Amino acid sequence: MQNLLAFLAKYKNIFLFLILETIALIMVSFSYSYHGSLAFNSVNDITGGIFKTFAEVEDYFSLKRENEILLKENAALHDSLKSSFLITDTNYVYVDTLYRYVPAHVVYITTNNPSNYFIIDKGKKHGIKKEMGVISPTGIAGIVIGVSNHYSLVMPLIHPNFTGSARIKKNNMLISVQWDTTDYRFGKITDIPSYVDLYKGDTIVTTGFSLIFPENLNVGTVEKYYPSPDKEFATGIIRFSTDYKSLKNVYVIDNLMKAEVKKLMEEKNE
Repeated sequence: MQNLLAFLAKYKNIFLFLILETIALIMVSFSYSYHGSLAFNSVNDITGGIFKTFAEVEDYFSLKRENEILLKENAALHDSLKSSFLITDTNYVYVDTLYRYVPAHVVYITTNNPSNYFIIDKGKKHGIKKEMGVISPTGIAGIVIGVSNHYSLVMPLIHPNFTGSARIKKNNMLISVQWDTTDYRFGKITDIPSYVDLYKGDTIVTTGFSLIFPENLNVGTVEKYYPSPDKEFATGIIRFSTDYKSLKNVYVIDNLMKAEVKKLMEEKNE
């Protein structure tokens, strides 16, 4: 059995070449807007199962490293959530009056394509729905855009259609964040008022306005800042807080108050 696992681990790239290339080409071919991307629901249990099998083989040979990462993740979660969340005794779901956090494992991910995606091993049977936020232990990771019974497809920040508002943590100023398709580590921040000074290392966080992510989750840190020469809005470069190359464990966020807020907003527009 050990030899078989070693053989699969050694030659997994060859075995998966045709499957991964085909799926990657399909993913790259989609250039929908955000709302259009929500209609893309090609993820299925067979595809997810294949990815999960090979992910488990790979994990088998890196148990020590994964255990160390999990320990750090659990410590970080306890530090950041212990004042707001209760932990159930069996399934590690974090619950408070606003959000439910469902743990999941990344079974497939792309990082070098113009349009990237990743697949997680939680789906409809686990209460996952489209437009739920996904976070890593270090910050936001993406939004669910496709769901099958046991798996979900996630659009990460490193996708050209992922754009949204964020805040500069030190002064609560609203800005915009997007990816420029060049490097999975960095994104672009825009709409920065010219009178605001940013410095390398300044933190960018979520606003909490979208009903997808809670406020004050890490988006990234400022890498470069470009003041506006004409006194208009400035721009900058942000280093994403989530490292997609090493992304393994994530949490899907279920906003328990989302339906109530949406209903209230619909009544206001009547």
